[in-house]
Amino acid sequence: MDFEWTEEQHAFQAVARDFAQNEMLPHAASWDENETFPIEVLRQAAALGFGGIYVGEDVGGSGLTRLDAAIIFEELAAACPSTAAYLSIHNMASWMIDRFGNDEQRHRFLPKLTSMEHFASYCLTEPDAGSDAGSLRTTAGAKGSDYQLDGSKAFISGAGSSDIYVVMCRTGEAGSKGISTLVVEKDTAGLSFGKKERKLGWNSQPTRQVIFENALVPQSHRLGEEGEGFKIAMKGLDGGRLNIGACSLGGARACLEAALAHVKDRKQFGRPLADFQALQFKLADMATELEAARLLLHRSAAALDAGSTEATKLCAMAKRMATDVGFRVCNEALQLHGGYGYIKEYPIERYLRDLRVHQILEGTNEIMRLIIARRLLTEE
Repeated sequence: MDFEWTEEQHAFQAVARDFAQNEMLPHAASWDENETFPIEVLRQAAALGFGGIYVGEDVGGSGLTRLDAAIIFEELAAACPSTAAYLSIHNMASWMIDRFGNDEQRHRFLPKLTSMEHFASYCLTEPDAGSDAGSLRTTAGAKGSDYQLDGSKAFISGAGSSDIYVVMCRTGEAGSKGISTLVVEKDTAGLSFGKKERKLGWNSQPTRQVIFENALVPQSHRLGEEGEGFKIAMKGLDGGRLNIGACSLGGARACLEAALAHVKDRKQFGRPLADFQALQFKLADMATELEAARLLLHRSAAALDAGSTEATKLCAMAKRMATDVGFRVCNEALQLHGGYGYIKEYPIERYLRDLRVHQILEGTNEIMRLIIARRLLTEE
C-alpha cells in the first residue's frame, strides 16, 4: 500500500482547488439562491479537462483514473457541491458512451461532451421505479431502423438543459435482463420535459422529468447489445457512487474548516469556544470520521481502476460511508455555529441542503447496505 499521491495528482488537486475557490465559491450562494445553472463556468471546468475526466484522450477526454477523479471532485465540491455533483453525473454518462459505445458512437457524441459544448444526463429512475430499477417501464420497441421510445424518467439532473440523455429502457423481457441503453439527443421528436422541480438543495442544476411519447431513436444509438442495459447502468453507478462520495467529502471538509475558524473566533463565558473540551472532542470526531471515509473511498477508487472483483462492494461501502459521514460532519458544523449556522449569510446551511440528497441518489444508502450484504453472503 502506498498512501502518497503522485506529483500529477497533487497538480490535479491544485488546479481543481484554484478553480473551485476562484471561479465557483464566489458565486455558489447566488447560484443556489437564484437557481442558476452555471453553463459558462462548467465549460471553463471542461477546458481544464474536467468534462471527461476518465474518458479516452482520443475523443477529448483526460484519460485519468477514478482516484484522480475523486481528488478533483472533492476539491470542486468544497466550493459548490451542487455544481460538482452535476459534473459528476455528466462524467458518468460520458464514460458510459466511452466504455460501451462503438467507435462511431464515441466520435459522434464525446468530443462535444468532453468540451461541455454539450451536456449529458443519466436516465434510470422512473416515477414508479427508484430503488427497484430493474422494474422500469419505459419501453423501446423496434420500428424499422429505429426504436419507438415511450415512458418517463424522474428526478433527472440537467433535464431540459442537457443535449444528450443516456436512457435505460425495456426492449425485452421483464426484469433486469430485458433492459437496454439508448443515447437520445435533445432534438428528438417526441422528447419533452416536465416542470422544473423545486428542491431542498442542488439548486445550481435543473431537475425535471424526461418524457418520451412515440420518440424515434435510431437503433445505431444503442450502447452495447440488447439486454445489456442494466449491466451498463450499474457499471456507470460504481464510478458515480465514488464521485458523489467525493462530493460529500469536499462539502464536509469545507464545513469542518468553517467550524474550526468559528470556534477559534467565537467567545462565550469569556473564552473562545475552542477552549471547551466537549467541543474539542466533537471536532476530533468530525476530522477522524472524514479521514476514515476518504481512505475507504480512495481504496475503492483504486480497486475500480484495477478491475477488482471486489470493486462493486467497495464502491457501495465507500458511497454509504462518505455520504453518511459527510452529512453528519456538516450537521455538526452547523451545530457548532449555533444560530449563525442557520442563516444564509453563512455557507453551512447551503452545504447541509446540498449534501443531504447524496444519501439518496446513485442508489440509496439502504440499497448500498443490500449490495454489501449480498456480496458478503455469496462470497466463498
